[in-house]
Amino acid sequence: MHRKLMALAAGAGLTWSAFAHAAFKEWPSYNNTLTSERYATLDTIDAKNVSGLKVLCSFDTGEQVAFQTGLLEVDGALFATTEHDTISIDANTCKEKWRAHAEFASGFLKVNRGLAWLEGRVFRGTVDGRVIAYTAKNGKPLWSTVIADPAMGESVPAAPIAWNGLVFIGTAGGDNKGVKGRMYALDAKTGSIVWEFYMVPRAPGDAARGPEAKGMPADAAATWKNVKGTPVSGGATWTSYSLDPVKGLLYVPGGNPAPDFVKAARPGDNLLASSIVVLDAKSGAYQRHFQLVKRDFHGWDVSTAPVLFLSNRGHRMLAEAPKDGHLYLIDLSSGTTVFRKPVTTVSNVDAPITAQGTRFCPGTQGGAEWNGAAFDPADNLIFTGVVDWCTTVRLAPPASLAGVKAGAPWSGATEGFGQMDDPKRWSGWLTASDAVSGARKWQFHASFPIMGGVTPTSGRLVLFGDMGGNFYAFDAVSGKKLWSTDLGGAIAGGVITYEAGQGQRIAVAAGMTSPIWPTPKVNGKVVVLGL
Repeated sequence: MHRKLMALAAGAGLTWSAFAHAAFKEWPSYNNTLTSERYATLDTIDAKNVSGLKVLCSFDTGEQVAFQTGLLEVDGALFATTEHDTISIDANTCKEKWRAHAEFASGFLKVNRGLAWLEGRVFRGTVDGRVIAYTAKNGKPLWSTVIADPAMGESVPAAPIAWNGLVFIGTAGGDNKGVKGRMYALDAKTGSIVWEFYMVPRAPGDAARGPEAKGMPADAAATWKNVKGTPVSGGATWTSYSLDPVKGLLYVPGGNPAPDFVKAARPGDNLLASSIVVLDAKSGAYQRHFQLVKRDFHGWDVSTAPVLFLSNRGHRMLAEAPKDGHLYLIDLSSGTTVFRKPVTTVSNVDAPITAQGTRFCPGTQGGAEWNGAAFDPADNLIFTGVVDWCTTVRLAPPASLAGVKAGAPWSGATEGFGQMDDPKRWSGWLTASDAVSGARKWQFHASFPIMGGVTPTSGRLVLFGDMGGNFYAFDAVSGKKLWSTDLGGAIAGGVITYEAGQGQRIAVAAGMTSPIWPTPKVNGKVVVLGL
């Protein structure tokens, strides 16, 4: 077998069928494969010719929104989302094929992180609590299913994934009082809810929107020992997910417990918040969990989709980069953590949060946000793109927690979720780590946070962008910068590569405009590059 195909077979999911799915020249899921390696087996663009890369076309959404969409490419069509719209464009010319609009009141962040594709349909969530399906060819609406309550501060911004006739997506809003994160499987053809799983303990009277999956073990539920008047809250999901198609296991990253910063109000380990939760994909039944951030009081969600891969020793592995600024590697056979390595500035993490103010790094908007690690099986490297930005939090009086209404933001801080450092002090890191030992092979320090997708290719490149609008191609092995260009807007969404009949292309979601990220206010654009 060709070297790059052998590498992908090792990395993409344990069997030939999983390998065959991943070996297409398309980008059919948020992280390319269901197992989330983000590795692309395309090598037409490589270290020798990448200096000739140029913008071939672009599609202007006409909107200034938090353009964090993952991008998909299937059958010559590129798919993207804004908060309200689902868009299909020609993958080679950027000409619009169709655009579907869903009407609802905008959220504060104006964000949606992308969509899933399965058997000629695309699926997305909405800020008003729905999951919507469209025909991929023409944008015809097929069904709409409610899974969240926007009146309670719940929403569905995550990028779903789809497999075996099911669409998997969860609810966000876990930083709001009384909101409990939940995970769902929906029938891809009808939209009916197949199962519902509560990411934190379910209580009598909690809403039931679908058949209840076998929930968390009683001993996990008992790890919430909240003081009177502090309802169990948190464990939301707001990014995307991973799935082992061989074993039929769904891997769900879970958000922080709430209220943030005030762990005295919720003694215990607060499971299954700040954890990767493993569910049976068909039934939703709990299988196991890995709590990465213990007793979280910094807002360090385990937010990103984990990478599932076979090591070069044949072990089933999981790599995860949460908001706490570390890269974790877990051996799934033994359940042991192989390493935990910092990949950004980490400081003052054990200091208690005080009324006078406590500064810690990563801050509440630091570490890995909604795009996680990537795995290069050819060179046995794990890549992480992260934010280096610290926060100062001043603890609010304990009595103020009780006065917060159900469904309202509930942080325990006097200033929302803390005061971020001056943006002049922010930056980003792209790190290449050995996938066995975690040893740092090389690291690039960017002047701006790195939050978009990181994509290694069999052309020995790693492709990524930063919040300053700079888009880069690096040599994956040496870390040498080979090429860069300014795309004119913050890069915080999809970075994908594909071949749709006219040579290898790279597509980038550029132009994120957000009230909590100080970036240029420009329209979101899908930019397509090639030789």
